[in-house]
Formats: sequence, C-alpha cells, structure tokens
Amino acid sequence: MMRLPPCGYIAPATLAEATAILRDEGPEAAILAGGTDLLAKMKRRQQRPSTLVGLRRVVGLRGVRGGPRSGLRIGAMTTLAELERHEAVRAHYPGLHQALRSIATPLLRNAGTIGGNLCLDTRCNYYDQSFEWRRAINFCMKCDGDVCWVAPGSDVCLAVASSDAAPVLCAFGARLVLAGPRGERTIEAKDLYRRDGIRFLAKDPAEILAAVLLPPAGRLRSSYSKLRRRGSFDFPVLGVAACLRFDRDVVADARLWLTAVSMAPVQAEEAERALVGRPLTGASIDEAAECAWARAKPVDNTDFTVRWRKEMTRHHVRQALGALTSSVRFA
Repeated sequence: MMRLPPCGYIAPATLAEATAILRDEGPEAAILAGGTDLLAKMKRRQQRPSTLVGLRRVVGLRGVRGGPRSGLRIGAMTTLAELERHEAVRAHYPGLHQALRSIATPLLRNAGTIGGNLCLDTRCNYYDQSFEWRRAINFCMKCDGDVCWVAPGSDVCLAVASSDAAPVLCAFGARLVLAGPRGERTIEAKDLYRRDGIRFLAKDPAEILAAVLLPPAGRLRSSYSKLRRRGSFDFPVLGVAACLRFDRDVVADARLWLTAVSMAPVQAEEAERALVGRPLTGASIDEAAECAWARAKPVDNTDFTVRWRKEMTRHHVRQALGALTSSVRFA
C-alpha cells in the first residue's frame, strides 16, 4: 500500500488567507482542490509538499452564476460532476460538456474540480511511475533527476499537457480569474500555459485559480473529440476542441485547439484559417484536418506510437468538426 508522506494541512476560510499562506510557505506548499491527481502523485513521491492548503472551506469558490446570454462564471472549486450536470453547460457549451464527461470516472468527477483539471500536472511515461521504477533509471529532470529521457539532449522537460478542459476553454476564448496576495487579475485561458513540462503554468505559485469566465454562448457551436486507449478513465493522448461561429451557412470564426501533443495546449491556426469564410463541408474539414496534422508534434512519452497518434489528429479533427455540420441550420 502506498502511503502519503508526512505533511501539514491548513484549511483557510478566505482567498486572502489562502494566498497569504501560499506566499509565506513558498514552494514547499501545494494547493489541494479535489486531490484526485495531487494525492496520487504524493504517494508515488513525485511531489512532496510540506504543507497542503485545502480550498474546500474557501467561500465563493464553488458554483455557477450567469447564463448563456451573459456568459457563465464558474467557481474553480465546482466539481466536474456538478458542471457536467449543469443545464446551461450541457445545452449551450456542448464542447465543454463532452470534455467533462470524458474525464476519469463518475466517482472521480464527484471529487475533481474544474480548477484542478485546468491546473493538472503534465504527464510522461518516465515520470508517472513508482518511486522505485524512477530511481532505477536515475530519475528524470521533472523530478529528482537532470535528464529528459524522452530526448536526453533537451534542456526542457517534454511532459505533455493532459487537461481535457483546457483546450476547450482556450477554444471558447474563456478568461480565468487568478487571486494572489496583491489581489485579483484576469487572463485569457490560453495564457495560463507554458511550453515547459515542469513550469507549465504561467502564474505565481502564491496565486490561486478562482474562477472561469465563459463568454456568452451566442452563435458558438462547439465539440470535443478525445483519443485514449480505454473508453473511460484514461487521460487523453490526443484531444481536439473545436469552436465555430456561423454567419448563415458560412464559418465566420473558427478556433481549433489540440491537447496531449505538446507541453501546453496547441492552437491549430492554419486549420482555423482554412475554415473561415467557407461553408463547413467535407472539403473544408479535410483541409483543416491536414493543417492540424502538420501542427501536431507528439513525442514518445505517452500511450500508443508517435506516428499513429499524429495520424489520428486527422481523424479526430474530422470527427470534432463533423459533429458541428448539423449545427449550421441553427446559426
């Protein structure tokens, strides 16, 4: 049986108190939301915080406010299951709903939070192993070592982004509210991520993701397509989030994001340009799929072979966009 290492636990009641604790404790502290990923990492000694700062008692971090016309404000401690069941999310933000349903299992979604999924640790076959296994290869640069075993000559960790919610929120143009010792600030969802498997979040360690701001649904049509070995539980080895806005039968705006093919979510900009100004047809979808295939650059550190994962980019882009063709008549 794997046990948690010794650590302290603090349960602040306010954001100000929580951010002050994180500032004072420094890098030895870790934020505990649902704990579905962090606690497992601690048991495997991948992370060893001396203090856990639990957010369950913090007022105002849970629940959904607003509506599809004005946009939604989602508290970061809202569980994935709560969000999955929310009528406005299901009816007006289907891409997000599909992504939420694909995360882990129903039991884990009852504990996991939207904030936790957005801040999910990057993953790699050389990192996501037991302590004894990692010690046998002399560890890796992400934890306890100094070599990236995926590419030993790399000076950057290549562990991949594995959040299902992140590419969808990037595609929606969502904003994130970060609370820190100096107050709150709002950033674009895409600006939270760095292409670095270790320092993958572009925020101060003392900052807490407090809320997600979804824009008005308007004419947006969205979908999410995910590749994984099993039909449940598994992290993505490829995820495609599509969000289109139509003007009659013509694509007026297109956003296409990929996950699990790099250290951060990847915007397929050429694929987006291939769609804009044209009806959504088989030809335009095929062109966008080719552009996204060129943009996907997976490395050999997750499930399946690299070549097959790259090839599946075409298929899953077609699947994500094809799901939106029936939406054109409602635009």
